[in-house]
Amino acid sequence: MSATRRHAFGAAFDVPVGYVNTPSIGIPPATVADTVAAAVDRWRTGADDPPDFTAAVDASRASFADLVGVPADRVAVGATVAGLLAPVAAGLPDGARVLAATGEFTSVTFPFAAQEHRGVTVETVPVAELAEAVDGHELVVVAVVQSADGTVADLAALRAATAEAGIAVALDVTQAAGWLPLELDWADWVVCAGYKWLLSPRGAAWLAVHPRALDRGRPVGANWYAGENPWDTVYGLPLRLAAGSRRFDASPAWLAFIGAAAALDHLASLDRDAVYAHCIGLADALRGELGLPPAGSAIVSVDVRATPERLSRAGLRGSMRAGRFRLGFHLYNTWEDVDLAVAALR
Repeated sequence: MSATRRHAFGAAFDVPVGYVNTPSIGIPPATVADTVAAAVDRWRTGADDPPDFTAAVDASRASFADLVGVPADRVAVGATVAGLLAPVAAGLPDGARVLAATGEFTSVTFPFAAQEHRGVTVETVPVAELAEAVDGHELVVVAVVQSADGTVADLAALRAATAEAGIAVALDVTQAAGWLPLELDWADWVVCAGYKWLLSPRGAAWLAVHPRALDRGRPVGANWYAGENPWDTVYGLPLRLAAGSRRFDASPAWLAFIGAAAALDHLASLDRDAVYAHCIGLADALRGELGLPPAGSAIVSVDVRATPERLSRAGLRGSMRAGRFRLGFHLYNTWEDVDLAVAALR
């Protein structure tokens, strides 16, 4: 499957026709890949010092904050969703009850299930029933867009129900940020990995922490980079962490954040409504061709008889998830991909 140079939303992409696997791995703009390659060349020659990467890390914080609608000073950095949710889980009181969606991606639920030794329990209901089931829980944790099938959670209903009951909310936007317009300043925690829809190298992730939730997390991964000024916290005790959300920082993977800073800067500059219309327009067009109703999601999940290998030979690159074939449409996808998918799936 050879790559084709495509131009979309002010960027060039080297993407194969039929690549609809963004929910697994996003393809970066060519300029982002070039930026990472240049950083590798500098690494090869010892051209950088550790502080040289701070600007990229902080730029990624600001762009992520813009994409999810929160102030930049709320954003901590890390490498994975599970790693950034671990402080949230560790901060729950003994015996806490957590509510999650049935079939949720395990990086969202496992950090909480791992607190079972303290009496923490995780109960699940279908994602459409979350708002009705919040009573009696200390926390609701859910992916805004479900990884397995692209179902979009009803955030308005969840916000209203949890606000009325005084229940905290943690949202994973890994399958949403980058195509779905988001305004999440109301949530207690918002977490995201960047290597899918945010078109970043794997190893860059973010956690936005509402001020009211700062002291409810426990910085179980406390490290030198989580200090107010990291270069003042490289040696010796006592523990001295940042006062704000940066207390949850993990020491960043430098090359990953070089790419993330460039990718998120581009995504944050785009017209969110135009991106949304493009992505769901292609996805719902495919649904229509397959006799499925529109869903308003960039992810399509379908039953198939053909094996993934057979679909790949037909030029269609997606993933099997929860027994169904999953496709996703992003900036670089076109009607050519829809037509190929229709032919392959039929």
